[in-house]
Amino acid sequence: MTYALADCNNFYCSCERVFHPELLQKPVVVLSNNDGCIIARSEESKRLGLKMGTPLYQVRQLLEDNGVAVFSSNYTLYGSLSARVMSLLSRYTPQLDPYSIDEAFLDFTGLGDAAFLKAYGEKMAADVRRATGIPISVGIGPTKTLAKMASKYAKHYPGYHGCCQIATDEQRRKALEGCDIADVWGIGRKLCQSMVYYGIRTAADLAAKSESWVKAHFNICVLRTWKELNGCSCIDISELPERQTICTSRSFAGEGVTDHDILEEAVANFAARCSERLRQQHCCCQGITVFAYTSRFRTDVPGHVIHQSISLPVGIQTSAEIIGHALALLRSQYRPEPYAYKKAGVILWNIHPQYPRQQHLFDPVDRARLAALSKAIDAINRKNGHDKVRVAIQGTDVRFGLKCEYLSRHYTTDIRDVLVAKADEKPCTAPARRQC
Repeated sequence: MTYALADCNNFYCSCERVFHPELLQKPVVVLSNNDGCIIARSEESKRLGLKMGTPLYQVRQLLEDNGVAVFSSNYTLYGSLSARVMSLLSRYTPQLDPYSIDEAFLDFTGLGDAAFLKAYGEKMAADVRRATGIPISVGIGPTKTLAKMASKYAKHYPGYHGCCQIATDEQRRKALEGCDIADVWGIGRKLCQSMVYYGIRTAADLAAKSESWVKAHFNICVLRTWKELNGCSCIDISELPERQTICTSRSFAGEGVTDHDILEEAVANFAARCSERLRQQHCCCQGITVFAYTSRFRTDVPGHVIHQSISLPVGIQTSAEIIGHALALLRSQYRPEPYAYKKAGVILWNIHPQYPRQQHLFDPVDRARLAALSKAIDAINRKNGHDKVRVAIQGTDVRFGLKCEYLSRHYTTDIRDVLVAKADEKPCTAPARRQC
């Protein structure tokens, strides 16, 4: 087996640079919702010492002093460019498995020998950059974990020309020795602490352990990672576990939201987003939590916390049902006096596959009819645009919209924002081309 991982470099920042070429080789950062924290950095920004998750107000002066370009999150633009990248990547293999908005696994099994695949990966990286403006790093290896490791080497070492390949045992050994255990795919923060406790500091340290030792000290997921590091492919993207909880939340700009109608509109939209994600992974939920709270840092105004949950007798996934339960939970916690809520959100839990679904003898809902309606609405929205058909209580997000002081235009999805090229009006002085 031979796999490749295509990883877009500093994806959000690269998307902004596509339409701002003057920012190439200059520091760029992208902010989270409401322009709160840094969530993406260019390599130049990383060298300035900017960290992920740093609040904007703490580094504002540093950004200004170093001429850092700041952008609000433009997820519409990022999603559009991601679709273009994935479409291009699909031309290089019959099997493409998108892993995230900026990563995809490609099956290169049987396409050629090591020398051919290295050149093939370099060409793929060059073609994607030329067609979209997005730089990508390609890693090739006998397993998905090794391919992901190789892509990191390709990203940090220009000598690989956009593609690093792990094809021999010697290459695999060197790659493992140079990879910190925290950078191995599937090793999270807690697992990393346990690894260090047992003296495992690099990927090579883990690979050198015996299979029986790994079984005795860790779970099946770590065992699969160990096998992959040793060249045995055993991770299938389709078998990775689905989300066990789904959450959509937002901080409100300014002083917050005091109007109950606006708060309900926000919660309804959060519930709708959660239900969409739930249906995308073909699951249902039997638990819903709604929360809203005032600022934890203001002592000059009264505070209030709403946190209410419900466990359902049958799994649900339609927007109308989830919105209805979420609003009922929210309204049950209202108080007469007004509060300025700074954040609210909806969490879906107790998630399981939609089929088979546990039924309830006294369920009054015609679930087949409701599922057909939901499917039709989703199809209309996919064809005509996000939320063209919605539940009335959702209203619009204008009343609780995000703070986006640094938002770029929707160059690829809004005709009003399409770039316009103007021809030079000066007369051409070049000599006329000779006719054959």
